[in-house]
Amino acid sequence: MSGAARTHLRRIAREPLLHFLLLGAALTGSYGWLHREAFDSPNEIVVSRGQLTNLDAQFERLWRRPPTPQELQGLLDNWVREEIFYREGLVMGLDRDDPVVRRRIGQKIEFILDSGIPPAPTPGELQAWLVGHPDAYRIEPQYSLTQIYFEPQTHRERLAADLAGARGALDRGETIGGDSTLLPSTVNASASEVQRVFGGEFERALRDMPLDVWYGPVRSGFGVHLVALHAREPARAATLDEVRAAVERDFSRARAQESADAFYARLRATYRVRVEEPADAGPPG
Repeated sequence: MSGAARTHLRRIAREPLLHFLLLGAALTGSYGWLHREAFDSPNEIVVSRGQLTNLDAQFERLWRRPPTPQELQGLLDNWVREEIFYREGLVMGLDRDDPVVRRRIGQKIEFILDSGIPPAPTPGELQAWLVGHPDAYRIEPQYSLTQIYFEPQTHRERLAADLAGARGALDRGETIGGDSTLLPSTVNASASEVQRVFGGEFERALRDMPLDVWYGPVRSGFGVHLVALHAREPARAATLDEVRAAVERDFSRARAQESADAFYARLRATYRVRVEEPADAGPPG
């Protein structure tokens, strides 16, 4: 196989539609081998060009290089070995009443359904989805603040007096450094980010705090702080441009699920389910 041909085959192997077709063919083949009488040569194994391409592509994804001819032959030998054992296992009925095999085949059907490439949603569809699910994309409150940290164990019984003195100095326009900390002195973050860093009590204090004055002490999970809140933006509904990626992801997932549910409903309608009553054990002796 020439280098150009190998490159072309690898490019084809990466196509999602090819993966979809190969999986469908695998499932069709599995069903056929469960019914060997449908084949003229049940003991013949045909290794297609598509299978060779798939083995080549799997090797390259793992090792970041094409396989050598010897390595490709080894992959092929392993594939044939697995195929023989698989077919003989089906003939022996090893797949019957096996919950793992049953579950895996069902999962492959679902995977094939999920592998389809749905049409891109229109802006109107995305906007309708956003309007129908506003709370899922609501923009959190946003805060902009400056904080000065005080370590309680450092100040001990002087903490209250030191806080009062620091606040008085700040009100007079003086600069106060506070205690050493890895916490940021200036914060521009959402409510959840503030909660993650400083804790819920700290974020709750920001909700009604007056703007542009030094306030405190405010407690966090680290100690106490003097805080100047510069800006507070309330929670609001998001625009489509702000959350387009998330809306498109959720809309596509929902549409794929609806398609899978409809496919199952069509299949289910072709089956009649009969549940046998448990055998009557009879009256106790």
